[in-house]
Amino acid sequence: MLVYRKFIKNGFLSDLYTFPPIFKACGKFSGIKEGKQIHGVVTKMGFCDDIYVRNSLVHFYGLCGDCKSACKVFDEMPVRDGVSWTGTYVCVLVASGRVGCLSLGKGIHGLMMKKAYLISLEIGNALIDMSNEAIELFSLMQTSSSIKPDGHILTSVLSACANLGDVDYGRWVHEYVVSAGIKWDTHIGTAVVDMYAKCGYIETALEIFNGIRSKNVCTWNALLNGLAIHGHGHESLIRFEEMVKLGFKPNEVTFTAVLNACCHTGLVDEGRRYFHKMKTREYNLSPKIEHYGCLIDLLCRSGLLDEALEIVKTMPFKPDVRICGAILSAYCGVYVLLSNIFASNRRWDDVAKIRRLMKVKGISKVQGTSSYVM
Repeated sequence: MLVYRKFIKNGFLSDLYTFPPIFKACGKFSGIKEGKQIHGVVTKMGFCDDIYVRNSLVHFYGLCGDCKSACKVFDEMPVRDGVSWTGTYVCVLVASGRVGCLSLGKGIHGLMMKKAYLISLEIGNALIDMSNEAIELFSLMQTSSSIKPDGHILTSVLSACANLGDVDYGRWVHEYVVSAGIKWDTHIGTAVVDMYAKCGYIETALEIFNGIRSKNVCTWNALLNGLAIHGHGHESLIRFEEMVKLGFKPNEVTFTAVLNACCHTGLVDEGRRYFHKMKTREYNLSPKIEHYGCLIDLLCRSGLLDEALEIVKTMPFKPDVRICGAILSAYCGVYVLLSNIFASNRRWDDVAKIRRLMKVKGISKVQGTSSYVM
């Protein structure tokens, strides 16, 4: 929050990538007041139609125990994906843990057990986070003389910490691995890199990564993905080229990370090149729906809607919610941008025309409540 305030004070403009980590931070320290102020800023800037921003808002309100606001944001989403739906269960479970309402959490858990398709890694992680009993059980394992957590258990716990963004607990597990003298194999090393990278501790992740003697493609994927999702797209691509030169063969997950790096950094030419490169004889990989989604998202964010639509028409899959959301958000973004340009030049009649056109086409932009952060 301090960095964000300095960022705004120095005159920099926020974009879509600015806000999800801010909402995540607000959720971590239960900063409901700060988060609501940022929500007002996001709404005022017209970014509320972006599915990633919406998903981060649902998660933020859930972490702070404001289920009413979480439901309101969810209900107003023009497009939802798996993260959106999973987020409703995750935020309720995490909120149950935060307010100490274990009975509600157990009730939600029972509901999900009846509908097995709702169970996912994120749900499992949230259940662990919600249940103090589970945490205490793992803590007892390290103090017990007869039961000690092995590498498989520690890898799973580190993976949970990575997906929850719980770097404090992840660091504790890391220190336990070192102090207990547990064999530092490729799996544990990869899990530690993945945990620090996903939590945004890139320097620590790089330090651990460089110290791993025996790396595999999963180790590289963990680093590449962490760099990509935290705005280090150029560094991710440099590391990818280093990986290839060292003789590691990229897989589908690798190219997902690389395309995400291009998307988060706006590298359109590079994104096209890597997408087509994975289909060459050198790698012989067939792009999956997530690879098409990354490329289409990149093109939409760069304003290349015609090219994005052409890919949608020719790809061998039906577009999923991410792709549909990217297309819809891009169209909405064009209208909002044009409206803002007219407004900045006091062309109010043109602003009204754009708003009417948006209404006719079913594109909504909710009015903002605040544009300042105290």
